[in-house]
Amino acid sequence: MGIRTLYFVGLAAVSFFASCSSLYMPNVPATPMFREQGEAYVAAHVNAKGNLSGNAGVALGRHVAVIANGSYIDRGGESSNQLFKQHLIEGGLGYFTKIGKEKRQVLEVYAGYGVGSSAEIERRATTIGMEPVESRNMEFDKIFVQLNYSSTNRKKINLFGKRRNLNYGTAIRASRVAMKDFTIDGMASQPEEALFIEPLFFTRMELNRGFQLQYTNGFNFNVVDNTYLKAGNAVFTLGVTYNFTKSRK
Repeated sequence: MGIRTLYFVGLAAVSFFASCSSLYMPNVPATPMFREQGEAYVAAHVNAKGNLSGNAGVALGRHVAVIANGSYIDRGGESSNQLFKQHLIEGGLGYFTKIGKEKRQVLEVYAGYGVGSSAEIERRATTIGMEPVESRNMEFDKIFVQLNYSSTNRKKINLFGKRRNLNYGTAIRASRVAMKDFTIDGMASQPEEALFIEPLFFTRMELNRGFQLQYTNGFNFNVVDNTYLKAGNAVFTLGVTYNFTKSRK
């Protein structure tokens, strides 16, 4: 099964999982596609549901890199039955290398640690407005292992009068997420722990030297059967990435 086939399988799976909900929302992981020592990478992603994600990374050696991710989610309005907020920061260390006969593919492996918090409020409509039914809050940490595989299309595409590079790839993470503190309506509750498998697929189109437009879609599923810390949240984002080296001006 090639990476293009995996991409379309991912689209179908995302459609299935999009209707579920969880107290944990996966963020957009770093996919820097490092090729050489000294490269650096920054990215920002957003979607219509209030999911903001940012990434950064540096290739410290010929095959060694560090990455950092952050995300903030704030969704639900004044008339919404559900309010949800989450913030998450994480960092990792990894290995990268070019592969294939033409060296158009990049393989990256990262491992890291993160911390975050989530708050969810279920509400109902009353004659005097929206009133809370139940509120849930958690502090959590996570350990993740991530595998990235990406490729640059052999032929450039013609768009807006210019030939542009097209990149595509996938990132698969295994994330152990554990509640450090969990309350329901302010009362301490039994914490939960999950092991999420988080496949993600992305396509990048070159805008200018170093700058690329990225579309990302992904989902997650949980190995552990939980009540609140469960799988089901999909990720659809549009973002921009920038890769640069010391010599780039």
